[in-house]
Amino acid sequence: MPDILHRISIDAPTARVHELIATADGIARWWTGRPLDGSAEIGGTVGVYFGAAEKPAAVMRIVTVTPNEITWHVVEGPDSWVGTRITFTLRPRGEDATTLLFAHTGWREASEFMSGCSTNWGSYLTSLKTGAESGQFAAYPHGEISRWN
Repeated sequence: MPDILHRISIDAPTARVHELIATADGIARWWTGRPLDGSAEIGGTVGVYFGAAEKPAAVMRIVTVTPNEITWHVVEGPDSWVGTRITFTLRPRGEDATTLLFAHTGWREASEFMSGCSTNWGSYLTSLKTGAESGQFAAYPHGEISRWN
């Protein structure tokens, strides 16, 4: 199965990066630009919304939340997303730096849609990086490079 993988160097403490990935408020700052539905605790689900949409674009069940790993299992969304996993692995680099290993795994096949998602993940992870470092986020719609439709 093909996977989307990214490695990002972030000049911010691991705890700061973790907060932005493991909390609904943090995720909204770098990714959606909009509040999330649900609970970002283990076993909970979060729905992500973009623009004026009334229905979530995707819903993820929270599988893992540790200081160095956050994992989501996609339970609703685009057909090719359902059943995939999104994992953020954080590796501290001293006191003020973090390496983020991102993986969106379990895609059934490589496709044009998957390529667009990889492009957008890269952009949104850059939003996470710059936001963690400077407070300047580029959440949706600024971070969207490849349209879903």
